[in-house]
Amino acid sequence: MSTPRLTQAGARFRTGHFEPVSFFCTGLTGAATLLILAMLALILVNIAWHGAGGLSPRFMFGSADRDMFDVNKAGVGPMILGTAARVILMTIFVIPVGVTTAIYLTEYAQAGALTTRVIRAAVNNLAGVPSIVFGLFGLGFFISAIGGTLDNLLYAGNPQPVWGKPALIWASMTLAVMTLPVVIVATEESLRAIPVGLREASLALGATKLQTVLRIVLPQALPGILTGGILAVSRAAGEVAPILFTGAAYYMASLPRSLTDQFMDLAYHVFVLSTQSPDIEKSRPILYGTVVVLLLLTFALNLVAILIRARVRRSLRQLG
Repeated sequence: MSTPRLTQAGARFRTGHFEPVSFFCTGLTGAATLLILAMLALILVNIAWHGAGGLSPRFMFGSADRDMFDVNKAGVGPMILGTAARVILMTIFVIPVGVTTAIYLTEYAQAGALTTRVIRAAVNNLAGVPSIVFGLFGLGFFISAIGGTLDNLLYAGNPQPVWGKPALIWASMTLAVMTLPVVIVATEESLRAIPVGLREASLALGATKLQTVLRIVLPQALPGILTGGILAVSRAAGEVAPILFTGAAYYMASLPRSLTDQFMDLAYHVFVLSTQSPDIEKSRPILYGTVVVLLLLTFALNLVAILIRARVRRSLRQLG
């Protein structure tokens, strides 16, 4: 008796009885999309309107001044370099770990094994941890535990800590831990999208499992892996809480010369200007200008990754 009902429902769908419902759903989803685009455009226009007037070569590329609340002395050149350095270092740290974990979960781990369930639960929970918790984790684990241990082993007679203090390397590694779930999930989805037939053909020709993964699966999944890197860069570029305790400094007289030095950062500068300015109206042009520069830097870093991904896809298409 259920088959005629299904046939009748399919006939009504084909003859247009559901057209009003379909039209309503299409309009609803379209309106939601337009609302999101309008909100994004409103944010960008508001920031550009208030911040574009303060942009100048002196502001964008000049050196920082201790009195950075003064628009005539403000310069964000060192902050651009510091932000770019910590994002690039974070990418160097997170991509190998994230890709290796995703390869294990997709290619080697058994679906119902306890180890697999524990790793997946850890990744899912890690994705929901507030960013301020990552900052405290970086302070306690990277700076106090690892950095303090290195100082005790290598610099026991040094009165000043070398590794056990806020530094560029610790801030970057903290951000790497925070963005690890993004890279793992994106890489897993990319690996699952590779047809099983490619793996079977490689194994049938005598290749080992490792050779198949390295020479067949990974090259095909590389665009998706780069997508995970792009998402990680976008997530990390504007974060303040993870670097608040692990490496960011409000003012430094010189650029960082090693991985153990602190650094100036655009996002941290925005945080300080918005919370500690003695005259918010006076510092408003600097605040909005810094936000514009941060957005431009984020877009530039994403653009580089997108161009690399496009080139990889083009190369794979030519090989195919």
